Amino acid sequence: MNHPGSMRTIAGNAVVITALLAIAGLLLRLHLGQDGWQPTPLPARRWIALAAVLGYAAGCLALWWRARPRPDEPGDSGEPPLLVAWASQTGFARQLAGHTAQSLRDGGCRVRLRALDQVDAALLAGTRKALFIASTTGEGDPPDHALAFLDQVMRQAPALPALQYAVLALGDRSYADYCAFGHRLDDWLRGQGAQPLFDTVDVDNADPAALRHWQQLLGQFGDGRVQADWSPPDYQPWVLRARMRTNPGSAGGPVFQLCLQPADGALPAWQAGDIAEIGPRHAPATVEQWMRAHALDPATTLADGRALRELLAAARLPEAIDGSAPEAIAAALQPLPHREYSIASLPSENHLRLLLRRQSHPDGTPGLASGWLCDHATIGARIDLRLRANPNFHPPAGDAPLVLIGNGTGIAGLRAHLRARIDAGARRNWLLFGERHRAHDFHFGDELEQWRRDGGIEHLDTVFSRDGGPHRYVQDLLAAQAGRLRRWVDHGATVLVCGSLQGMAPAVDAVIAQVLGRECKEQLVRGRRYRRDVY
Repeated sequence: MNHPGSMRTIAGNAVVITALLAIAGLLLRLHLGQDGWQPTPLPARRWIALAAVLGYAAGCLALWWRARPRPDEPGDSGEPPLLVAWASQTGFARQLAGHTAQSLRDGGCRVRLRALDQVDAALLAGTRKALFIASTTGEGDPPDHALAFLDQVMRQAPALPALQYAVLALGDRSYADYCAFGHRLDDWLRGQGAQPLFDTVDVDNADPAALRHWQQLLGQFGDGRVQADWSPPDYQPWVLRARMRTNPGSAGGPVFQLCLQPADGALPAWQAGDIAEIGPRHAPATVEQWMRAHALDPATTLADGRALRELLAAARLPEAIDGSAPEAIAAALQPLPHREYSIASLPSENHLRLLLRRQSHPDGTPGLASGWLCDHATIGARIDLRLRANPNFHPPAGDAPLVLIGNGTGIAGLRAHLRARIDAGARRNWLLFGERHRAHDFHFGDELEQWRRDGGIEHLDTVFSRDGGPHRYVQDLLAAQAGRLRRWVDHGATVLVCGSLQGMAPAVDAVIAQVLGRECKEQLVRGRRYRRDVY
C-alpha cells in the first residue's frame, strides 16, 4: 500500500512532467514551421532534438525507477522487510540511507526505505528490524520533516517489544547538543521496549571512519556477500612480526595472536578500546588461478612497472574482463572491504597485538580477512592497517570501579583496558570471561591470573561451557553474581561488554536489566557507564 506522502510525490512529479511535455510539444510545433515560425529546421536537427527529449525522459524514468518505493509484501519466510528510515535536513542522511538500503539489498535482504515522516506506529509494530539514520540540526533539533514523527508517533508511545533496531546519529561535535536527535530517538525506542541490535554509531561531520564502521556492522545482515567500502580507509603500511595459534586442540575455530609494527618503526598513539582497520588480501594462489582462468600471465605488469597480481590481491576479482588491457583492468578494480579488530595492547608495549579467530565458509574455506591474516600473510609481510578511534569504548576517567564482561576473542579489547588500568594504578577491576574449554581457550589466561595474584584484578570470574559446572555461559555467571553487580554499580562502576553480538551481548544485557532494573540500566547507558563493543 502506498503511503499518502508517496502518492503526493508521484502526483507532483506527474504534473511537472506533463508541463514539460506540453512545453516540448509547443517548441516542436514552432520548430516544424507552424504558427509562422520560419525557417523550418533541417531534418537532422529534428532528429537531434527528438533524441535529446527522449534521452531526458529516459534519464527521468531511470531516476524514478531507482528511487521508487519497493514492494512491501513479505517474502517466502513471512518476515517483513528490514526498515531503513531517515531524517535529513540537508540530504546527507537521506543519501546514507540510500547507500545503507542498497548494501542490504546487495546482501540479499528485502528492504523498506522510508523518510521518518512516512513511518507510523503501525509500521513500527509490524517491523522486526529497523535501522534509523538521523541527523541533528540547530540546537539539538530534529530535521523539519521529522516533526510529524515526533507529534504523531513518539507522543503515542506505542509498545515495541518485538522490534530490534540500530541508530546512525549524524552531528557536529563543535555543538553542545552533538547528535542529540539520534540519541533522543535511541532513548525513545529503548523506552518502548525495542532492543538495540548494536549501540548507536555517532558520526562527526561525515567522519568516513564512523561510516565505515556502520557499513561493517551492516555485514551481520543478509548473506555476508563481499562489498566494497563506501570510502576506503587511508591505510598505512605495517609489518607482521609474529603469529601464534593460542588454542591448539580446541573444539572451536583456530585462534591466533598477531604482533604488528609500523613499517617505518614509528609507533602511533591509540587508547584502550580503539580499533584496527585491516585491508585484507586474497591468497596468492587465488590470484594466480584467477589470472590464468582469464588468460593473463601472472607476471603481467603495468606500464608504470606495478605488478597486476599485487593490485588484484587487494581488490574484488572481476567476474569478466572481456579482453581488457591490464591498465583498463587495474583502473576498474574495487578495493576489498576492510575488516575491524579490537586492539589487545597499548603503545607502551611497543607493538600492536590482535587476537582473532579464523572464520570459515560453509564449504570449509577460510574467510577472506581472517584467512589472509591467519594463513596466507607471511612473517615480514606488509599489512595494510589504519587505526580508528572508538570513543564509545574508551576507558572511564579516574579510578572508579570497572566491570569487564566478554567471551571468545572479545577478551582482546578487555585485555587492553586491564593493561591501561593496571598501568594507571586503578585496582578495582572485575573481569567475567567465558569460552569453551579452560585447557585450550583461556586466552591470555596466564597473564590474567598473574594480574589477579598481583592485585591488578580484584575479581576474575571465568566460565567454560564444555567443562561442566554450575554455570555454562558468561551471562549465567553474571546472574549468579547479582549482588556484587549491584554493589559495584552503586559504587560508581562502569560496565564494558566486548564479544559476540549473537547470543552473549543481548543475554548479558537482559541480565543487567533484570538485576538492576530497566530504568537503572537506561540511566547507565545515558551516563555512558554501560558501553559495548560487540560484533
